[in-house]
Amino acid sequence: MSALAAPSPPATPSFAAALAEMAVPLLLLDAAGTITFANACAAALLACPAPAGLPLPALLAACGAAEPEGGILPEALRAARPVRSRLTLGDRLVEAALAPLSSGGFALTFEDVTELLRGAALARQEPLTGLCNRVGLHDRLDAALAEAARTDAPLAVLMLDLDRFKAVNDTLGHPVGDALLRKVAERLRKATRSGDVVARLGGDEFAIIQGGPSSGAEQPQAAEALARRLVDLVGRTYVVDGHMLNVGVSVGVALSPADGRNADDLLKHADLALYRAKAEGRGTYRFFEPAMNAQMQARRSLEIDLRRALALKQFDLAFQPQIQLETGQIVGFEALLRWNHPERGPVSPALFIPLAEEIGLIVGIGEWALRTACREAAGWTQPASIAVNLSPVQFRGGRLVETVMHVLAQTGLDPARLELEITEGALLENTDSVLDVLNGLRALGVKISMDDFGTGYSSLSYLQKFPFDKIKIDQSFVRGMEGNAECGAIVRAIARLGASLGMRTTAEGVETATQLDAIRAEGCTEVQGYLTGRPMPAAQAAALLIPSPAALPADAA
Repeated sequence: MSALAAPSPPATPSFAAALAEMAVPLLLLDAAGTITFANACAAALLACPAPAGLPLPALLAACGAAEPEGGILPEALRAARPVRSRLTLGDRLVEAALAPLSSGGFALTFEDVTELLRGAALARQEPLTGLCNRVGLHDRLDAALAEAARTDAPLAVLMLDLDRFKAVNDTLGHPVGDALLRKVAERLRKATRSGDVVARLGGDEFAIIQGGPSSGAEQPQAAEALARRLVDLVGRTYVVDGHMLNVGVSVGVALSPADGRNADDLLKHADLALYRAKAEGRGTYRFFEPAMNAQMQARRSLEIDLRRALALKQFDLAFQPQIQLETGQIVGFEALLRWNHPERGPVSPALFIPLAEEIGLIVGIGEWALRTACREAAGWTQPASIAVNLSPVQFRGGRLVETVMHVLAQTGLDPARLELEITEGALLENTDSVLDVLNGLRALGVKISMDDFGTGYSSLSYLQKFPFDKIKIDQSFVRGMEGNAECGAIVRAIARLGASLGMRTTAEGVETATQLDAIRAEGCTEVQGYLTGRPMPAAQAAALLIPSPAALPADAA
């Protein structure tokens, strides 16, 4: 435009030809706004073969051009000032630039920005669902926060994560998973208002910007109502390619300005609230609380230490005896994982094992525990069994059978002495696949136990699907037997069920002689607990097997 703003050059034939053949659409206007010249590109763009002599508003009206922002070009002509304005021309978007000339009149150039704007929009759009992507969400959130700050209007950010979506991908494949994501996206659109922004951040993660100056939403009531609606709608059954699918959603909510005045803080705090919702059972929502920041920092610190623990040899195993009630002899030990940190001291398994499962470290830690337990058991003077717990995560990689086979070969332990314990959590995720793995382990000669029996939803159906060697009765029932007839009835039913199916039954958590007498009376075959033997170091466990089979305590017999 700077060349056009210079004094007019001589109207030589060569200069007129250059203007006419310019690749940029160009109009020259007199001081009144009437077209005095139009090059070929301008005539073609405006679909007007002879625009000269027309006032600019008349020309724009004749070719169907419209200014979405309305009247900017005519106003600039009257004020004789430069301006840029965007026009719609059919299905095209055109950037118009008006510049006063020093010799009088105006130059008006046009640039077709349709593809440029479409490309920019696509760069901010997630292709699978058509929702905003992470970049688009950040841009929209920045704009919404700027407007909210100007008008002092409340605004909420909701972070969403689908529950049980991975199982759909793993069992039915990614095409079904993608179709499910599109259906979820559609439900999210229907659950929100036209002014809200819905985005997919990747995988099964979504986000919503709710509220703003024009929404009239009262916060936090509006965010809570939306979060509750999302949990309900997303959790309803889907039909995809003939499959009935059920997933849930966890939601974390952060509010502006209370929880942050910039996009990064709001997204981070909503994510922390989402993490809390998932930790507290999934299928629910939580609002951000300042204490979550400190808790997350503590978790990250624990994670860093946990990642180093295996390499630094901070893990150890404790061995708890399992006693046969009929003979009072030790028939085996359960290997229990322990983490002794040099600064933290003993770290509770209830704290670090779920974290190890979440970040994927449990596979390596579990393999170490299996190998160490088998090596210890291989050196015992009596062929007592060794029980090792398996995490549901260890079933996912497809290498569990191979790992157990290698450990048995390396340690020389008789497979019949190894007892692998699983909980219902391992079967809930992908039952058929887990059953295939269990059958592969059984083929090695290894025994399989169902741990914490009775605490899940489908215990009986799992016993029907797989012939477990042992049922371990959860300690909550054992401890409740004193003064609670229902717990006693449950223990009795499980013991009789095990006997009828040819499975041994072990009562866990026995701490008193009264509990032991009750367990014996109900027909359990084995017992494990502080009364009959606390978890102990490997050397002490091995020593118990040297002199003679250990008997029950005299006062407990």
